[in-house]
Amino acid sequence: MDAIEALLTRRSVRRFDPDRPVSPETVDLFLRVLFQSPSAGDARPWQFVVVDRRETLRGLAAAMPKCDMLETAPLGVLICAEPAREKIPGFWPQDCAAAAENLLIAAHACGLGAVWIGLHPVADRERAVREALGVPPEIVPFALIAIGVPAETPPPEDRRDSSRVRRNSW
Repeated sequence: MDAIEALLTRRSVRRFDPDRPVSPETVDLFLRVLFQSPSAGDARPWQFVVVDRRETLRGLAAAMPKCDMLETAPLGVLICAEPAREKIPGFWPQDCAAAAENLLIAAHACGLGAVWIGLHPVADRERAVREALGVPPEIVPFALIAIGVPAETPPPEDRRDSSRVRRNSW
């Protein structure tokens, strides 16, 4: 699948085949993709936690409302910020969002499904992840990406909306 096809056909997948793990080689590829993400001033203010223990994923699902997808996902990747690593203060959310998008597209390009579970700035979700995974106080849990072999295949959508496009000025 080429990059444009991956971008145009990626959809959020919330149901996975829990009996089909993501291979260690694919997890390694995902980590390479995450570290290739753009960041302001090339600061790379992120930290990642790979979660592939079933009981940990189930515990996270139970700790946060509307996170049932973690019940069947064989893999979760927590994207965190380490604000002290920033070169340009205030840009870490954009840096972490770029990493999340890279991971979502890579998962789709590998034939897997994925969904972005937003954590920051929801204090209850940040606290639940901190407690479950032992995230230190100076690190900010930003997003948790659930990944696995899809048990559903949402069709692609053309989401263009010309009413939201201007050229050269507002």
